[in-house]
Amino acid sequence: MSQVIDMYACQEFMKETLGRIQKEDLVEIAGLLEQKSEFLKENLHQVELPTLTKDELTEVFKQIFVTNRKTKLMFETYSLEDYKKSFYALLYDEKPVQDRFQNFMDAHKKLDTYLRYDLAGELLHYNNPDKYWLWNRWIWDPEINTGALPLVVSEDFNLSAATYSEMYMNVGKAITFVHSMAESVEFQFINRSLFGTDVYLSCVYVIYAYTVFKVKMTDEFNKVMPPLAEFSKRILGVHKRKSPVAA
Repeated sequence: MSQVIDMYACQEFMKETLGRIQKEDLVEIAGLLEQKSEFLKENLHQVELPTLTKDELTEVFKQIFVTNRKTKLMFETYSLEDYKKSFYALLYDEKPVQDRFQNFMDAHKKLDTYLRYDLAGELLHYNNPDKYWLWNRWIWDPEINTGALPLVVSEDFNLSAATYSEMYMNVGKAITFVHSMAESVEFQFINRSLFGTDVYLSCVYVIYAYTVFKVKMTDEFNKVMPPLAEFSKRILGVHKRKSPVAA
């Protein structure tokens, strides 16, 4: 496991995270992910999905960071029936998940590559969070090999592969290893499920982004950068969701 995970990097990112945000805020973000998951599971239920309306699918797109502001583009590119068919095949077909993932990628070639794997990853993860994981561009961008995962996994672990289905499985292996180290890295308090790992990885990415922006951008731009909690909520697609604590 030590060959997969860079423990020192993981621990340093956690220290930096706790220097910028309260533990309670991290727990709150994980709670918002649970709410998001319940919403998507209800709307994408196997029985309900075939009768999903355009308005209901629009609300689903709004829950997902990569499609939140692209609902017009999504419906201009493919029809409601196209999405219902491909969503159902992705979530409920009996084929292995890697085959379902690749079929989803192939079925939506008119959309940008990152949008396809972001969307497929979120649909699988939030519809069945105990079984599937996230793959967002901020988790790992295979085009330029950036994101949260390359910062915390060993260089010996290769995320790249010949197909997107294989990449999806590699991302899953890496996230499983990170999740298994939650107690050692001291982020298990966030949430014992994969939602806790989602929040942790979002913080890894945000801290990395702060460093990059600080070097490349002007002081004025850096002053308006959102704080860690808001930045994390934005990339996880829960920025506008009401806190379960406040509910």
